[in-house]
Amino acid sequence: MSSENEPAEGGAQDAPPEQLALIRESVRKARTPRAKPRTWRGAALAKELPVARVLVDKGVLHLDRYFDYAVPEELDADARPGVRVRVRFGAGRHRVRDGRREGGGLIDGFLVERLAESDYAGPLAALAQVVSPERVLDPELLGLVRAVADRYAGSLADVLQLAVPPRNARAEKRPSPEPLPVPAVPEPGSWTRYEQGAAFVAALASGGAPRAVWNALPGPGWSEELARAVAATLASGRGALVVLPDGRAVARADAALTALLGAGRHAVLTADAGPEKRYAQWLAVRRGAVRAAIGTRAAMFAPVRDLGLVALWDDGDDSHSEPHAPQPHARDVLLLRAAQDRCAFLLGGWNCTVEAAQLVETGWARPLAAAREQVRAAAPLVRTVGDQDLARDEAARAARLPTLAWQVVRDGLRRGPVLVQVPRRGYVPRMACAACRTPARCRHCSGPLEGQESGSALRCGWCGLQEGGWHCPECGAFRLRAQIVGARRTAEELGRAFPAVPVRTSGREHVLDTVSEAPALVVSTPGAEPVAEGGYAAALLLDGWAMLGRPDLRAGEDALRRWLAAAALVRPQSAGGTVVAVAEPTLRPVQALVRWDPVGHAVRELAERAELGFPPVSRMAAVAGPVEAVTGFLRAVELPPEAEVLGPVPLPVTPAGRPRRVGAPPPGEHWERALVRVPPGRGAALAGALKAAQAARTARGSDGAVWVRIDPPDIG
Repeated sequence: MSSENEPAEGGAQDAPPEQLALIRESVRKARTPRAKPRTWRGAALAKELPVARVLVDKGVLHLDRYFDYAVPEELDADARPGVRVRVRFGAGRHRVRDGRREGGGLIDGFLVERLAESDYAGPLAALAQVVSPERVLDPELLGLVRAVADRYAGSLADVLQLAVPPRNARAEKRPSPEPLPVPAVPEPGSWTRYEQGAAFVAALASGGAPRAVWNALPGPGWSEELARAVAATLASGRGALVVLPDGRAVARADAALTALLGAGRHAVLTADAGPEKRYAQWLAVRRGAVRAAIGTRAAMFAPVRDLGLVALWDDGDDSHSEPHAPQPHARDVLLLRAAQDRCAFLLGGWNCTVEAAQLVETGWARPLAAAREQVRAAAPLVRTVGDQDLARDEAARAARLPTLAWQVVRDGLRRGPVLVQVPRRGYVPRMACAACRTPARCRHCSGPLEGQESGSALRCGWCGLQEGGWHCPECGAFRLRAQIVGARRTAEELGRAFPAVPVRTSGREHVLDTVSEAPALVVSTPGAEPVAEGGYAAALLLDGWAMLGRPDLRAGEDALRRWLAAAALVRPQSAGGTVVAVAEPTLRPVQALVRWDPVGHAVRELAERAELGFPPVSRMAAVAGPVEAVTGFLRAVELPPEAEVLGPVPLPVTPAGRPRRVGAPPPGEHWERALVRVPPGRGAALAGALKAAQAARTARGSDGAVWVRIDPPDIG
């Protein structure tokens, strides 16, 4: 007998009687017929409501509907509406065994409802697995997701990916904390600075649903005022949701809420928290353990119980626009929630967008602003330097900054830090001929040439090749000048001019949150300005024409928003705060900055857009893609009779090696874009027509991608 046939040492024959009994019991249980996991072949179905209606995680439009599955008896208890499930999808009719469809790949989904019978006449596949018994999708959230998908011509599955965060098993197993008692009604605090501020807080505390567009006063008080609005809503026994543009704003609102209400009364929903912590916070909101939620863009879908207030800060910020399909905007999602839940609505910021002005003009919301005396008391002094001033200024011709700017910086450094806002990051992002001002272009790809810190060599901003022997193709000159100077170059120049003063930079690579009240020069790109303790003594807003000259419908509005955000960090005029804007003073956004009148600017912009038929007065959609694909799509779509098609026109080609913007063509491809415009009240019909055409196109497998976006943020 070979050793292979001998019993192994310590095997079953040498086992004690107790172990033999356990082994026999395991074998006996293993031989018991039972359904195989994820196939449930021959398994009995649930006795009650044996059909599960499932939303599968397929983002394609022609599959944007529910699918019915059979519920095995062993999954009956866990297969409740709202749970995550896994199903087999894609099996054909020919793969049927014992009256049940089999095969197909496993995909995720959500169980929407249980039914007694199915509308589908053929055989049903069985639910493969209930991933978790945690109910993450309730009817309220499903209704909101459906409304967002319909408004933006998207699929329900795509919106659900934005609304429900990925599952984390460890966070799901931990119980959420017990809900705290209702807090006391807060005092109005600094809301008394506004004409209807105290009444707004009182209405929230009494269970009302006021809707307001809030033009916040400059200074750091906005976070405390937002916290008092949330506290008043919680005092009425309802929940509150606040959406902010970035993590720094969330941190300020978090600190204000903690200082006012204490810890444990609100959840913070940001991507920076990590998947486990973020999902735990989301579950605390979903389970009702926490009644208030604040966060960035993804928090707009937070399932707050008994929602009483939705608030949005700085709706003009690009961060509120979701880059993933179907690209919803946080403002529109919160408007849908306010209408769906009949709750209060607060849209706040230092600036006022045309969408906010339209809400007030239509009477849907009321203005919440301070009197002019309060505005003048809180705002800094704003001075401008235009082209005529620069032409007469010898210092401005020899250096980058005019004399007034140098004086303001020098005087401000005696009292504290000075903020310098530069529209571009980098060293010298744009160069031009010193004689004829022709932009310097790369000979290889025609990209813009940029100056470098290391020396005189130029580098292409698109392909990265260096250019050593450049000369102007128009006049033949060899000298270059800076067309747009970046933040690093500005910091270098200011450091040489003020050698005893520290210079700090804040931009994309490194964003500062706060700076001390000690004298310092803080050079920042728009949106990255740190908050100074006690406020900045002065601020310089450089190269205003670079922001105003963008070929975009929102160029003026966006420039004013960025200027106001920087100027709001400066001390009031009574404390010596001064802002110098290097821009033409006759332009409308500059005048609005000088008067600190963003509402007036938005009202005039809205009137002009109404006259020209531009959004938000009209509803608009962008259709982009290859020429043949766009042409065929526009021929096939059944647009409303009132629709007007503008274009199509060619889009700029995306250079190789550069990041691709949302909706832009892939590098090297030639795309065209058409704009479809409809009058007010016909936006739903436009979205429905575009969605139906896109669904039919994807079902046919047509060649060429067609990108559709409702309410594009930039239309040129």
